[in-house]
Order: sequence, then C-alpha cells, then structure tokens
Amino acid sequence: MPLSKLNEEQYTAATATYGNNLIIASAGTGKTSTIVARIGYLLNKGVNPEDLLLLTFTNKASAEMIERIAKNFDEKVAKKIQSGTFHAVSYRLLKESGVKIVLKQPKELKMVLRSITEKRNFSYIEADTTAYSAGYLYDLHSLYQNMVSDLTFGKWVTEQNADHEPFEEVYDDVYAEFQELKERFGYVDFNDLLINFRSFLEENDVKFQEILVDEYQDTNQLQGSLINGFKRESLFCVGDYDQSIYGFNGADITIIGSFADRFENAQVFSLNKNYRSSEPILSLANRVIQQNPRIYPKKLEVTRKGDFAPPKLMIFGELFEQYTAIALKIKDTKTPYDDIAVIFRNNSSADGIEAHLRELGIGCKRKGGTSFFDTKEVKAMLDMFTILINPRDLMSFIHIFEYAKGVGGVFAKDLFDAFYKVGDGSIIEGVLNPKEKKNPFKRGIVNHQLGLFDEIIEEESIARFKKMGFDEKFLKNPILKHAKINRDLATYLHAFYIYVSSTAHLESPSAIVKNIINSKLFELISQRLATQRATRKDATLDEALKKEALVNIRRKALLLQDLTRPYSDKFRFINALTLGGGELSEGEGVNLLSIHASKGLEFKEVYIVDLMDGRFPNTKLMSKNGGDIEEERRLFYVALTRAKDLLYLSFAKHDRVKKIDYIRSPFLVEAGMIKE
Repeated sequence: MPLSKLNEEQYTAATATYGNNLIIASAGTGKTSTIVARIGYLLNKGVNPEDLLLLTFTNKASAEMIERIAKNFDEKVAKKIQSGTFHAVSYRLLKESGVKIVLKQPKELKMVLRSITEKRNFSYIEADTTAYSAGYLYDLHSLYQNMVSDLTFGKWVTEQNADHEPFEEVYDDVYAEFQELKERFGYVDFNDLLINFRSFLEENDVKFQEILVDEYQDTNQLQGSLINGFKRESLFCVGDYDQSIYGFNGADITIIGSFADRFENAQVFSLNKNYRSSEPILSLANRVIQQNPRIYPKKLEVTRKGDFAPPKLMIFGELFEQYTAIALKIKDTKTPYDDIAVIFRNNSSADGIEAHLRELGIGCKRKGGTSFFDTKEVKAMLDMFTILINPRDLMSFIHIFEYAKGVGGVFAKDLFDAFYKVGDGSIIEGVLNPKEKKNPFKRGIVNHQLGLFDEIIEEESIARFKKMGFDEKFLKNPILKHAKINRDLATYLHAFYIYVSSTAHLESPSAIVKNIINSKLFELISQRLATQRATRKDATLDEALKKEALVNIRRKALLLQDLTRPYSDKFRFINALTLGGGELSEGEGVNLLSIHASKGLEFKEVYIVDLMDGRFPNTKLMSKNGGDIEEERRLFYVALTRAKDLLYLSFAKHDRVKKIDYIRSPFLVEAGMIKE
C-alpha cells in the first residue's frame, strides 16, 4: 500500500517512529491499509522482512495482508515476514527450534480428562451442587489459562461459583494429574502451545525489529504475555476498544485500555475518517457508543458525500409479522441480494427471516448459528412429511426412528423391511393394513460357515402390550412379535401408527404440517431433543432450559407451517424445500449473520432485527458469560457500522409462541430512534 494513497491520519500512524505505538482504528477507517502501509514503510527503510512479526486474529487476515504486500514488493520478500495467529506463529517458531509438539484436539484431551475424573469419588463430599463434568472442567480451565490468574485453578473456579468450594482441592488434584499425563505423552492443546511458547521466550532471545498486532482489542492475558515475551525494538498495535466483543472467550478490554500506562513513551494515534458508512448511519452509531466510557478520545468522521436515507425503525405487533415483512422488503429492494445483510444477536431471530426468504424463493447464506433447515426438529418434520408421500423412503423412516429409545440404524432398517414386507411394498399399508400374520423379520436361508439354516428371530406374544391402551387394530400387527420391541418402543410405534392413520389421507401441505405438530410422534421427538439440549455436562437436567428448548422447537414448527401457505399440492411443497433448503447455508444470496460473524464485513443494506429489551441487549447471555451492558452496546455498535447506505432497525411487541410482550431495546432510545 503506497503511502501516497493514505489520508493524513493513516500516514501519520504508518510512519510513526520506533517505539510503542497504538493505533485506534474505528470501524471502516482503513486499518488493514494502514498496517500494510506500515510494513511497506519499514521495508523501504531497509528493515529485513524476517525481522518483522505480524500477529493477526485469523490466518485468513494474515494471508490477505501478505498478499497485498506482495503486490508492491517481490513475493519472496513478503513471504519472509513471520505472520499468522498467535497459535500458528508459536507452533512454527517452536518447530523451527527443534521442539517436538504433539498437538491434540480438545475432544481427544477431554476423553483423557474424563478417564481421570471417573476414578474420583465425589460422593463423599458434602455440597449443594454436583461436581463439574470433565468436558466442562476442560472448558473452564481453558478460560482460566487465557485469563492468566494468580489463583490456583480450584480457587479460581470457586470465585466463579461459590457452590463449588467443597470441590476446590479435588479440581486442583485432577488437573495436576491431567497435566502430568499430558507431559508424559507430550500432548499439548492450543493453550498449552501458547504457554509452552511463553516459557520458550523466557529462556531464549527471540527478537524482531517490530511486532505488529491486528485486532489488539481482542487479545487475552495469555496472548498479551506472549507479546511482552519477545525482544523487540518497536511495537505497532492496531485495534478499536469499541469493537471488543469477545469477552466471553477471555478477551480483556483493559489490555488496549491500559496501553498508554503500561508502555513507556507510548504514542496513541486515531483513525477517525470512515470510508464505509453514510453520515446518518455514523451519527446514529456515534450517539450509541458514546454511552460507553471513552478510553481514548475519538469520533467517527464522514468522508462519503451524497444524499443518503436516514436509518429507519420498523415496529411490528408480532415476531412472525416482523420476519415476513422484512423478507418482503428484501424482495422489493433494488440492492443485489449478496450486498444485503440481516444481522442477529440470537440464533432464533434468523430462523424466521431464513424461512420466509425461502418462501419467496430468495437464496441466502447463514453464518453464525445453525440453518433453520439444518435443525433436527425441522429435518424430523420433513421426514414425517416425506414418508407419507413416498412410503418407500428408507432414509426418512430411519431418521424418524432414530428418536426412539434404544433403536439404532440397523434395527430401524429391520423395522422398515418388516413394514415393507407386510405392506406389499408400502410402509403405509404395512402400518395400517398388514397383509400377513407370519413373522416379518424372518430372513429365510442364511449362509454361515457352519452350514445353511433359517435365521431365527426370537418372538414374544403381542399380549404383553394388551394393557397399554393401544388401538386394537394396531395390536394385530405382526411387527409387535419381535422380542426386542419393549414397552418404550411399542409406545413409539403406536405414536407412528396414529400419526400415519390420521394424516395419510390428507392432501393439503398446511393440514399435514398441522397434524405433524399436534401428533404424539412429534411430541416424543421434541421431548427427546429438548432433553438432550437441556442436559448439563454433569449429566443433570436443567428443567428451565428444557422448557425453553421446547418453546424454540415449537417456534420452528410454526415457521414451517407458515411456509406451506403458498402451496396446495403436497408434492410441490416437499420438492421445493428439498431442492431449495440446502442452498440457504451456502452459495449466493442474502447474508444472515450473527454479530460476531459480521465483524470486519460491510454491506450496502443492513437489517438489525429483534431489538427488544432482553433479546438485545441479551440479558441471559450477559449473566451466563459474565458480560455487561457495555459489551452488549459494543455488539450493537459493530452491527450498526456494517451498513454503508441503508440501515433498518426492527422490533416486535409480542411473541405468540412464548405468549409474552416486549418493550423496545434501550439502545433504540440511546440512538434517538425512540423517545424515553
């Protein structure tokens, strides 16, 4: 990046004298251009490329910067610069120094930790709670390492949750054994990698003429200790405290906030000229973020000239009404779909938009959260729909019976084959009107090494289910003779029978989906999914979380029912979803983004949805992750500053699924969109 293309602020920062330099790069002010220009400036002054270290938040960001440098210098020169994430650079430098590393994924090491905790007897400890599971302990310890606490791990856990004080010594002992085991086999995880590299830096002089750090506001204490561990002549850190949104992952905003106090003769530069957003959008963003404490003085300045529309607030009576209206507005816009973003704080907020865009035939791609069509409950409903119109669909049948207790894929196929056999090639007939009474599981001659013989399937009398209140016609089905069918599976099979008998004759997609939602079969599936989602890592059940999971499942079910409205033919409906549903998470179209996924991106037209108090700011996540209103406000600021030309803010007053009323987000008051 030639210095001649920089504005005055960028030029001053890029040509700063050696020392401790912090560049506060507000949203859209060209921080990447400034970093690239700084490297170019140093190379032109005769600094060897191998004497430069560039630390980035992602390897993708590092690769893009090196590529831009290569356009102005020889590619071989650019590739000599040490660059990458903290983990990538640590691994590379340790390996180059001859240190052997066996890097293990967290999933593998959690199994090792579990083998240690399972040998411990926690039952003798009197406590008001149960001990953390191995998986949760591992995640907690990772956060503990990132925060570089002076406390022991056990004491730190107790500070996070006083109820676990009785387990303090046990947690310390477990982790001491875990650490010893890892050292014995040479295993390291990602945090161990950084800790080992920090020890390496303490024992070896690893020197760079200048270290450049991107996204400095997102560094944690462990990463900060690595920066201090290098020998260097100059430090060039670029970041924006107003975009610090990774507190839940250990990022410490005080690192950027205390830069001027921690480093001798520190210089702080500010990039305030925004090249991205219109004046009305920037004005709104400034009003909101100024509610947070000002660590360093700054204010975004407009560089774009022109007559731009002011941000618009859209208020709706009900959540689904909001999603429908936004989808219709996107359909009518002149903006190319791939230059539109719908930004959400909660994953459920994106489901309604995604579903209604699909209804209108608008493609979209989703990043941050699971696609509506990829959720298990929606897939289960579509499988229940499909089995009615294609009774030979083996995979749909197997997927439905995956939710039956104790039924795996092999036995589910056996059940399918049995229904298929007694139904003369139709699962529906096999369920409703079985044609024979013989054992449908008998496979005939089987060739084993010991000779040819009939495979014997153990039978039991159907009479064992007589007192369970099942339909008399259902009790005559020879399927029930299989000895492996217990009371739980019989209940599930009966629910399948009732669903098929009450729905198979329907033609309307809306009526079919309504029957699916109200069926005992879908209730059993929903209960299974909700229980899985509400089971804590210590294997106990969170009843409140299960109740919330059931509400979310019902919300998705009602959204699917909304999608049936344009269709009168059940074949056209299922074909449309089958052919189009998978395209929503990839390819071209509207961008559906969580706020964290939107960081660093920009779009001509942006919608920020569900701006209700409690949802954004998200009080639940604030209490769960140790966040605060200031971080929620920074999240809102990041979302606002993704917009270039058009910005729409929306909220709804009522949720018909949860049967609760909402009030507007306080951020809308701070933005001046609503009066107090």
